[in-house]
Amino acid sequence: MRIARFSKDGQISFGVVEHDPAKGSSPDELASLTVAAVLRQDDGSLKPTGTSHALGDVRLLPPVLPSKIVAFGRNYAEHAAELGNEVPDVPVTFLKPSTSVVGPGDPVPYPSFSSEVHHEAELAVVIGRVCRDVPVERVPEVILGYTCANDLTARDAQRAEKQWARAKGFDGACPLGPWIENELDPADLAVTCTVNGEVRQSGRTSQMIRSVAEQIAFVSQAMTLLPGDVILTGTPAGVGPVQVGDEVAVTIEGIGTLTNRMVKRD
Repeated sequence: MRIARFSKDGQISFGVVEHDPAKGSSPDELASLTVAAVLRQDDGSLKPTGTSHALGDVRLLPPVLPSKIVAFGRNYAEHAAELGNEVPDVPVTFLKPSTSVVGPGDPVPYPSFSSEVHHEAELAVVIGRVCRDVPVERVPEVILGYTCANDLTARDAQRAEKQWARAKGFDGACPLGPWIENELDPADLAVTCTVNGEVRQSGRTSQMIRSVAEQIAFVSQAMTLLPGDVILTGTPAGVGPVQVGDEVAVTIEGIGTLTNRMVKRD
């Protein structure tokens, strides 16, 4: 099931994105959005209303508004190597603020303090229930689903500053979307990033050093995870610069495509 958050006529709702077979055989060729009641935080269930809209008639929003985004760095060996880093013995984690989140199609303001912003395509995990100290074998019980993310990074600021708060946390630094897929095995999915249609990144989640389950178990030892929180699982090799005007698209197999354009900050 693909769960989307959207607005129509000033009202924000959740819905289920359905594939119309008449529009094509690929599950990514989507035609309609069935409106559902707001996702309940206790069990993640949906109550259909029977109303539907064409995707073109609604504005897709970030699929969640997380209290926090916990991200893993250097979780793909080739990506660590391309930036001259070793694979860490202990996972590298950092936080991105909720104000960094934008949705599919939203513009991303290029930060005024940077001249070297890089794209980083990533599988994002959405937490579905309050949890802490989760054993690896029970991690699937706390996952609501998966979405696409772009861990945009001001690389020059990251090199210059010991902490990554500005480099990873500027406004718009965490595009998420287009929806949450809750019926997906994350073990071996294709992860692709294009800039203006040119393929920049092409990897698979099977190349991750630490699995989704290992990452969530690790994070939950330190902090309570809340419904809607997001875990960014790392990026494959091929990261590179984006400029004002560039269209960046992150595609993950079984989920869909998240597209955003870099714009000049007002």
